[in-house]
Amino acid sequence: MNGPKPPKFAEQLLYLFCSAAQVEEVQGDLQERFQKCASRWGMRRAKLRYVLEVLGFARFVFIKSQKTTLYPTPNYSVGMLSNYLRISWRSLLKSKGFAFINIVGLAVGMTAAALIFLWIQNELQFDRQYSRTDRIYQIYNRDVFNSEKTVWSTSPSPLAPVLKASYPDIELATRYAPLTLLLSVGDVNSNVKGALADPDFVNIFDIFPLSATKNPPLAEAGKIVISKRLAMNFFGTENAVGKRIQIDNRDNFLVAAVMDNLPANSQFQDIDYLLPWEYMIKPGSAGADWTSNNFSTFVLLRRGAQEAAVNQKIRKVTAHHLKGKVDNVAHREIFLHSAHKWHLYSKIENGEVVGGGIVAVRLFAVVAVFILMIACVNFVNLSTARGEMRAREVGIRKVAGAAQGSLVMRFMGEAVLLALIAGLFAAAAIWSLTPTFNELIGSHLQPDFGSPVFWASGIAFVLFTGFLAGSYPAIVLSSFQPARVLKGSYSRGPVAVPARKGLVVIQFTFAIVLIISTLVIRNQIDHAEQRDNGFNKEHLLYAALPGNLEKHYALLRDELLASGAVVSTTRSLGPAMSLNTRQWGVKFPGSVETDKNVEFDLFGADRDFVKTTGVELVAGRDIDLSQYSTDSTAIVLNETAVKAMRLKTPIGSIVHFQNTDWHIVGVVKDFIYESPYSPVKPAIITGPGGLLAHQWVNLRLNPANPLDKSLTVLESVFKKIDPRYPFSYSFVDDIYEARFAREKQIGILTSTFTGLAIFISCMGIFGLATFSAQQRIKEIGVRKVLGASVPSIVALLIGDFVRLVAMAFLIAAPIGWYIMDQWLGDFEYRVKIGPGVFVFAICSTLFIVVATVVMQATRAALMNPVRSLANE
Repeated sequence: MNGPKPPKFAEQLLYLFCSAAQVEEVQGDLQERFQKCASRWGMRRAKLRYVLEVLGFARFVFIKSQKTTLYPTPNYSVGMLSNYLRISWRSLLKSKGFAFINIVGLAVGMTAAALIFLWIQNELQFDRQYSRTDRIYQIYNRDVFNSEKTVWSTSPSPLAPVLKASYPDIELATRYAPLTLLLSVGDVNSNVKGALADPDFVNIFDIFPLSATKNPPLAEAGKIVISKRLAMNFFGTENAVGKRIQIDNRDNFLVAAVMDNLPANSQFQDIDYLLPWEYMIKPGSAGADWTSNNFSTFVLLRRGAQEAAVNQKIRKVTAHHLKGKVDNVAHREIFLHSAHKWHLYSKIENGEVVGGGIVAVRLFAVVAVFILMIACVNFVNLSTARGEMRAREVGIRKVAGAAQGSLVMRFMGEAVLLALIAGLFAAAAIWSLTPTFNELIGSHLQPDFGSPVFWASGIAFVLFTGFLAGSYPAIVLSSFQPARVLKGSYSRGPVAVPARKGLVVIQFTFAIVLIISTLVIRNQIDHAEQRDNGFNKEHLLYAALPGNLEKHYALLRDELLASGAVVSTTRSLGPAMSLNTRQWGVKFPGSVETDKNVEFDLFGADRDFVKTTGVELVAGRDIDLSQYSTDSTAIVLNETAVKAMRLKTPIGSIVHFQNTDWHIVGVVKDFIYESPYSPVKPAIITGPGGLLAHQWVNLRLNPANPLDKSLTVLESVFKKIDPRYPFSYSFVDDIYEARFAREKQIGILTSTFTGLAIFISCMGIFGLATFSAQQRIKEIGVRKVLGASVPSIVALLIGDFVRLVAMAFLIAAPIGWYIMDQWLGDFEYRVKIGPGVFVFAICSTLFIVVATVVMQATRAALMNPVRSLANE
């Protein structure tokens, strides 16, 4: 109410003396008298008279029902609810534009939120589907290298048996090592991903065989456990127990069990077979001692065992067994890492696992809420904007005896009906869009439409959305006072318009935060992609050397070069431009005791490493065993390794590790072989004279030849040397691109849902612009009569929304900066959040809003003032 206001305590007394229905009848008249009295005799006399008039209603306190409340609860029946439904449906049919905007906005909002929640559910359930997940842990290592605490997830082979035998708190323990082997059944053969594991593996991870022999899986040599998928591929049936599979064309295995396919949201999803641990890791062999950290160790704690207590007991197990074998183990320790954290907690800070993917999960949970809130804000704004059109309806219903509680339920019914209709469209959209969404983000989401829990959750979600969107408009619309409304003195009042503007500001605050987030994520990905990787990834591929290929590598190399499909090759410890292994305890000229803790990444080469990979040689020469027989113990360092060794003249210096003296023959520019978001680490490229075999070949294809022709030639050469093995290869550029997968997934999610949020916001703005133009039609007519031009009127109508967007930007800018600064904190190599992000965010938002509003504003400005003022 504008103007002077009566005393608040007197209004409270009026509510005390009268019933709710009586208050609505008399309060408007009392306030109208108060206004006239104040203007005629002054505020003091007006307030006194108002209090006396209120006290005159004290007699009604004796007849006021003690059970009457401000919102009396009607006696609902099936017939009444059915009547509400029919009236709500008719109301929607009368306002098709309003209904369309709200249904589409709510449907898009619910679809987006539901897809995000499906993705979040998948992320949170990753590796959590096991019956005893709360007691499953992986053993992690912690030590100090390069004066920093380092954590890694692999451990020595003997660790699992020792933990199980020596510590009663550990019920089960297993070793695990993924590998790819050639599996053959008759003439059918294929390179298949599998794993070595102990018998406890199947018990820890609930791998219940669909069919099996009597003895426990993995307990016997010569027995293999295969997946249902592999059984169908090789035998055409799931009943494959007792059938034989040949491994690497030499070892025959009997199928001891067939297991179900491992779920997609598990780190073991690609595993199609399990082999006994001792098949390849023989006790006492190289790689099976305490100095080799190449395997994963999983344990199951007994019920009641506490993680902290077990950590304290097992902390120094590895250090104890390494005494006398490794120089400094004072800081070496192991600890338990819970299965609940395997997927989403991978960030290491000061030797602790503190975060990782969980940041993105939390971010998108907020995004889902934002989008749903934007859709609900649309509903609230449009419903309250239509208040004047429905004020007389409310007044008549109240005069006819409708209680405020029944009106609240009436309008809530409309909101819930709209939400249910939108929910049906949302369910159809989710069903049809899930495959596209999966393809877009590279995931395997699948709503369980056959589950009662799914539908119960969906209905609860829709009802929640309906109540969230409809509660405020229902209360506002039902609170109209019939005395004022029916006399034609109703106005929106001082609260409704600012509240609506405040909701628009909140709506666009959400949208602008999402725009800022999208821009920063995109800039971060571009920043990493444009980083100089230090090598040429084009036309570079690698392949393993199984069977006779390693033995006859010289022949293979000559055949490949003679074919013209390849311009250079180099044999290595592992795939080119990917981390092969690590080494510490390195001695070099001028090294001190603490330098033994400096960690170096190892690569291997026999010749032409520089030519094949395209790295830049900055000093010395490449390793070339064909020209220099002593190059079996030659090494090439990257620039970071030279700095770590503090070598002023590295060429010719002697470096000692792996019980071998290595001589430095060259230095190459730093190249990226791990995350493009991390700094390059010290790296050593060794000749073939070390302890580790060079079982991979890296090939630089001839760019002058068609790719498919070159691959056909390569396959024929590999088959010629050893026809038993299929030619299997990978391109380095594909592997490099995969390192951006997680960030690109987040970028796609953010940009997709930002677009949807903007779309929903624009629909709401379009609706508000339409109602605003209708409400101001007489004002516009008067302005045109007084000489206002069409552009000035359009600018006037647009200006209101521009000011709201500007206010939203002032709120959103610091929020967006803070959120993205926290996200960027996970990256060592990161982009700076510059002013360009905020300039683009505000300009793009203003452009979208103006483009949305300008059509309605122009239509209103062009209307003939004679028509708009005809009834005045």
